[in-house]
Amino acid sequence: MPAQKIPATVITGFLGAGKTTLIRNLLENAGGRKIALIINEFGDLGVDGGILKGCGIETCGEDDVVELNNGCICCTVADDFIPAMEKLLRRETPPDHIVIETSGLALPQPLVAAFNWPQVKTQVTVDGVVTVIDAAAVAAGRFAEDEAKVAAQRAADESLDHDNPLEELFEDQIRAADLVVLNKADLIDRDTLEKVRKETAAATDRTVKTVAAENGKLPADVLLGIAAGTEALISGRRSHHEIEHEGGAEHDHDEFESFVAAAGPLADQKAFVEGLKALIGAHDILRLKGFADVPGKPMRLVVQAVGQRIETYFDRPWGKDETRATKLVVIGLHDGLDQATTAAIAGRIEALAAGEAGEAPAMPSTAAE
Repeated sequence: MPAQKIPATVITGFLGAGKTTLIRNLLENAGGRKIALIINEFGDLGVDGGILKGCGIETCGEDDVVELNNGCICCTVADDFIPAMEKLLRRETPPDHIVIETSGLALPQPLVAAFNWPQVKTQVTVDGVVTVIDAAAVAAGRFAEDEAKVAAQRAADESLDHDNPLEELFEDQIRAADLVVLNKADLIDRDTLEKVRKETAAATDRTVKTVAAENGKLPADVLLGIAAGTEALISGRRSHHEIEHEGGAEHDHDEFESFVAAAGPLADQKAFVEGLKALIGAHDILRLKGFADVPGKPMRLVVQAVGQRIETYFDRPWGKDETRATKLVVIGLHDGLDQATTAAIAGRIEALAAGEAGEAPAMPSTAAE
């Protein structure tokens, strides 16, 4: 057993908040710390882990990145997380720090509680839970709603008389935090940022330190060295799911659905991105991310979308034994991604890659025939 416990930082936050960018910036400015990563993604295509493995940072090589793609990490603690931690701890030279990026759909509470398991507790402590928030999205009402407005809608429409899973996740991730990062602060003005700060503070009954960031850029010493020992505190930061399932019933993420859409090389990169914006709007897709093959370019094109805001950049050359292809993970609400809609979206992405014009398929009608 090491004389001193290895600190671990849990990076959580909603879909597209900028967790991977924050971690990449952290690795590039780690001050010589040897950092190991555990990346958990919702979906079968390891996008975030692939981006971090391709960053070429000396203090975090490919062997230091562990990907868990078998589902939400909060639901697979025993099967996935604990074995991954044990593998890291068995290394001849253990890491100086462990960083865990959760899926945008994950509850931090069960994961942090897992650090109390005997296999982990004697060797690792939770330095802190860092919750990353897309400040611009919250300001636009994308992931946080006005309670009075929702109450008025519920009164007018009985079909809305249920909890919003996005609102719950947003609150749960803030409740678990030791530090909240209001990311993408450069996309809104100062007064709007202050409104987001107050809205975030209202989601928890504790006083949590909040910092603003642009493009995930923060000094490593702000993110690391919090020394909170959160595993001993997490029982007092219960999530909505824990409160609702106090009797021991398991929770799931049936509110959400994801699939991988595959396509060929891009005929027109700009037109492809514009077509994706229309497709996302037509189907209210929450998150879209992956890689694209651009003919004539030796590097992969990373595609990251939150709502209709899309970011693209080339991250690394395609490997010699790697098949060039366009693959995107699409994440949306379960009710909006039935089999027919999923097929329509996949077909449209394939058509966009091939350069075929046309309107995005409309949302299926829910009116009675």
